[in-house]
Amino acid sequence: MNTGAGPLHDGESVQAPPALTVSVTELFRAFLLVGLSGFGGVLPFVRHMLVEKRRWLTASEFTEVLGLSQLLPGPNVVNISIYVGARFAGIAGATSALLGLMVMPVVLVLCLGAAYTRYGDLPAVANAFRGVASAAAGLVVAMAAKIAWPVLRSGRTITIAAMVFIAMAIIKVPLVWTLAVLGPVSILWIWWRTP
Repeated sequence: MNTGAGPLHDGESVQAPPALTVSVTELFRAFLLVGLSGFGGVLPFVRHMLVEKRRWLTASEFTEVLGLSQLLPGPNVVNISIYVGARFAGIAGATSALLGLMVMPVVLVLCLGAAYTRYGDLPAVANAFRGVASAAAGLVVAMAAKIAWPVLRSGRTITIAAMVFIAMAIIKVPLVWTLAVLGPVSILWIWWRTP
């Protein structure tokens, strides 16, 4: 019976790595910084923080969490923050991560909304908002490439991604119908073909 520890040739024992623990305070701080960084969309910043900076999730785990978050109602990033918080610190962690993510953006949006109401007719302000929108579009494209890389490593997954793209971008099938039809098809196809 393997207990997770066993002798090595030199007499030392091999221990399983300790489970990663993340405090409620760490969750709040990490998602607060993401909320402050993410003008135009925070998904790229959430991925960078979770996968590359803090290494709380692997690239594959992040992609799976994102997929789950897209199937649930509500904004993807909010769902991710709740999932990650709950995974590491239960309900208190979920609450802390969500508050960290939302507190500063809510304050900033209220301030920007008031400023736009007052100065939105000025050409400089309108141009500034167009510039921010362009940067956000670039972030979304970069994020799509990073998310796709760990998943699209077989012909099956590339085919599924292509079918979803064709259905939504070219044929203009609504998201609900795309998920209702291609979701079960993709699950069954991957499950059936996996040894």
